[in-house]
Amino acid sequence: MTASGIYVYGIVGRSHPLSAGAAGVGEPPAPVRLLPVDDLAVVVSAAYPGLRARRRDLMAHQGLLMTLAEAGPVLPMRFGTMAPDEATVLAGVAAHHSEHAAVLERLDSRVEMNIKITPVRDNLAALIREDPVVRRIREETRRHPSYEANVRLGEAVAAGLRRRAAAVAARLPAEFAGIAGIGGIADDMRPGPDVEGCVLNLSFLVPRREEGRFRGVAERFAADHRDRLELRVTGPLPCYSFVAPEPVPARA
Repeated sequence: MTASGIYVYGIVGRSHPLSAGAAGVGEPPAPVRLLPVDDLAVVVSAAYPGLRARRRDLMAHQGLLMTLAEAGPVLPMRFGTMAPDEATVLAGVAAHHSEHAAVLERLDSRVEMNIKITPVRDNLAALIREDPVVRRIREETRRHPSYEANVRLGEAVAAGLRRRAAAVAARLPAEFAGIAGIGGIADDMRPGPDVEGCVLNLSFLVPRREEGRFRGVAERFAADHRDRLELRVTGPLPCYSFVAPEPVPARA
């Protein structure tokens, strides 16, 4: 298949190791190489027409970035970032060299950890005791049962569960204050996009050596509030949340 441009995975330091036989997206998987730009390098492969967000390619993109991150800091690109030719890539990186170098320095020895919190769907008795709105609607439904009343009650219960979970979730960032590198520093926390059902979607820039402590704090927090919320930790991840959305001129 004829290549139609350059696929860009990320930016690393020029001396960053790249494993022999590293492969990326495409079918067959395209060989990956480094394009040096002064003391930086861009991780690229050939881009082929018809590339889509298929699971195999998504996993190949993510897997390559994870492998790169194990050996040093990586400024990651989103899946599907492409440029028409090498000259475009090199010019874009060179034009913002100092910014890219500063980001790589900040990401050195750090990983992204993401936490999502959703409300529990049981323990209705506790909700009714604590939430006067839910309690009132439940009493009205008992006195005047109907389909519409049941719908209102269901909506009130869902909203009440979200309020209970959100009130506790708001206290989570402070729990990490004792972990070096993320204690109370806004630049080391990033809210993620809204996710259906979540009351909190937050990413942290965590020193790699503190990953175990981070998980421990999150697990204890979840255990202490298991009657109100469910917590999921994902990571380590490439630090997407802590870099600019398009570090080089490219098309997606």
